[in-house]
Amino acid sequence: MKPFAYARASDRDGARAEAADNALYIAGGTNLLDLMKLEVMAPDKLVDINRLDLSELADTDDGGVRIGALVTNSDCAADQRIRRDYPLLSRAILAGASGQLRNKATTGGNLCQRTRCYYFYDTAMPCNKREPGSGCQALAGFNRIHAILGASEACIATYPGDMAVAMTALDARVEIENVDGAIRQIPIQDFHRLPGDNPERDNILEAGDLITAVILPRPVEGKQIYRKVRDRASYAFALCSVAAVVEMDGETIAAAALAFGGLAHKPWRDETVEALLVGEKPSAQLFGRAADKLLAEAQGHGSNDFKIPLTRRVMISVLQEATEKGAAA
Repeated sequence: MKPFAYARASDRDGARAEAADNALYIAGGTNLLDLMKLEVMAPDKLVDINRLDLSELADTDDGGVRIGALVTNSDCAADQRIRRDYPLLSRAILAGASGQLRNKATTGGNLCQRTRCYYFYDTAMPCNKREPGSGCQALAGFNRIHAILGASEACIATYPGDMAVAMTALDARVEIENVDGAIRQIPIQDFHRLPGDNPERDNILEAGDLITAVILPRPVEGKQIYRKVRDRASYAFALCSVAAVVEMDGETIAAAALAFGGLAHKPWRDETVEALLVGEKPSAQLFGRAADKLLAEAQGHGSNDFKIPLTRRVMISVLQEATEKGAAA
C-alpha cells in the first residue's frame, strides 16, 4: 500500500474542507481498502467521515424513510420499518457479502463501490477502468460474470452490488452535498453510469461530493421480490438478480417496477418493459414478450452467453411469483 495522508472529520464543514483533488471519503472501507492494498487505487488522502451525523434512519414527512449515509447495511436490513414496508431492500442487502462486512459497510459507501471484475484487480492486465486507454482484457478473456447490456468496447464489467438494485426498483433518491455545501437529490437510477468511453467513472459524483442520505418514497402496494442467481450459495456477485415490485388490480397488473443486477455497468431498469406489463393479465406469453423486450439488445461475449437465457428464465419466474394469487408478499 502506498503512503497516504489521513484526516478525521468531526462535521460536514470539516469534511468538505479536507476534501481536495484525489482525496477520498472513507467510512467502512470494505471495498476501498482492498483496492488500496492491491495498489489498484492510490488516493493521496483519505477523509474519515465516521464521526459525521449521518447514522440516523428516520421517517420522512411524506411517509417515506430517510437512510443516513453512515447507516450500516446490517442496521438497515434489520430495521423494522425496512422489513415491514420495504422487504425487497432488506432481502437484497442480506443477499450480499457476509455478516461481518455488512456490519461495517455503510449505505453511502455501498453505493460508491467500484464497478469491477477480476481484470480490474489484476494490475498486470490491461483495464480501461484502472488505466484509461490500456484496453479491456475481458472482451477476449474469461468473461463469465460480465455485462450483456449497456456495455461498450471500453468496458464490460458489471456493477456488483445488491442494495442499489433494490433501491432502483423502489424509486429511491440519493442526497448529495457538494464542496460548497449545496444539497441536491437525484434518482438513484441516474447515480451510476454506463461505461461509454470513460469507464473509469462509475457514478456522477464530482470531486468533494458527499452522499448524505438515501431517501425512500412512501411504501407502495404490491408484492416485493428479490431473486439472486449466483455461482455459489452465498458471498458471490450475481450472475443475474431481479428486484421486482408488482401490484395487481383484480386480474390485471396495475403497476410494475423491475430492476436487474449482474447484467450491466450499473443497476439496469427499462421502464418500457414495465409499461408493457401494466394493464395486462399475467400470462407466460406476456412475460415472454417482456423478457424479449428487455433482452432485445443483449450481447454476450463468449463465456457469458448463457446469461441471456438465464436472465429470461429468472425474470419470467419472478413475474410469475409476483402475480400468483395467494403468494406471500
